[in-house]
Amino acid sequence: MKMRTLAGFAALALAAGPAAAADLSASYGYAPQPAALPSSWTGFYIGANAGYGWGSAAGESPNGFLGGVQAGYNLQFAGSPMVIGLETDFDWSGVSAGSFKMNYFGTVRGRVGFAADRFLVYGTGGLAYGEGEYQVFGLSNTQTSWGWTLGLGAEYAIDRNWSARAEYLYVDLGNSTYGSFVGPTTIGYDGNVVRAGVNYRF
Repeated sequence: MKMRTLAGFAALALAAGPAAAADLSASYGYAPQPAALPSSWTGFYIGANAGYGWGSAAGESPNGFLGGVQAGYNLQFAGSPMVIGLETDFDWSGVSAGSFKMNYFGTVRGRVGFAADRFLVYGTGGLAYGEGEYQVFGLSNTQTSWGWTLGLGAEYAIDRNWSARAEYLYVDLGNSTYGSFVGPTTIGYDGNVVRAGVNYRF
């Protein structure tokens, strides 16, 4: 009788042990959980970026680091890998050389892309603007210029909310007339931007 009772208790312990261990692991975070994938890229997002820019202006080759913020909205069509969206961004800029400096630039762009599991690749284009500063003999003048931008990018969904991305943009801000010590000077700016960033998707 005692042997049967002990055997019964042993069988119960063996059956309950793995279940209890699983419960404890889940409760106290011992068991690694796979990152949840987004069911869709649809939704609003905000994020931050940093990168490098280079170009040409006033006979110089300004270049330097830049960084800022972005926000946008994606729409993925039901049952389709196609994603369209709208994004705006603003970057503080250290792009400069000689007498010219780009203080900041921003864009308002459309995006069209294709999603495959965690990956989204896209093309983008739209409006660009920026503030240039021209300085001669210690006297400076700033002008806000408007133009256009085109680019390509890729984004990777880390989990349900967070994603990381890399992006290239070509920016053309056209010509602006700056007042200076030597009189009005017309300066055009065109350049390139490569940057990486993170987004939080709602």
